[in-house]
Amino acid sequence: MDINGVALNVVAITLVVLACFAIPVLIELRRALAELRKLTAQTEEDMKPLMQDLHETLSELKVLTREASGRVGEVRNFTEAVGETGRHIRSVNTVLGVVTSVISGSSMWLTGAKVAGKVVLDRFTKKGGK
Repeated sequence: MDINGVALNVVAITLVVLACFAIPVLIELRRALAELRKLTAQTEEDMKPLMQDLHETLSELKVLTREASGRVGEVRNFTEAVGETGRHIRSVNTVLGVVTSVISGSSMWLTGAKVAGKVVLDRFTKKGGK
């Protein structure tokens, strides 16, 4: 046997040993892939109802958003009406304040005129009675 024959025998033995160790690894890899396929299929089946629920929830959320956006205009109108009512009440309050001050001023004048009239009447009656 020459060197080529020995090298060829070493290569052949190496390939046989490698095949002996690779075959169980490949078999285990095949089992793991089969389990992974089962897990993927089961996960997909479990996710279908969840995805359907998610789609329904999103559809309901879209409807609620549309309804809320429609109500925003109504709320805006209501808020503007409340603001306008507040301005009117403020105006009425201002007018009532002015009227109250005029009435209180005129009642002071009336009270002053009554007192002055009594004083003049008292003096006149005292001088006239002397």
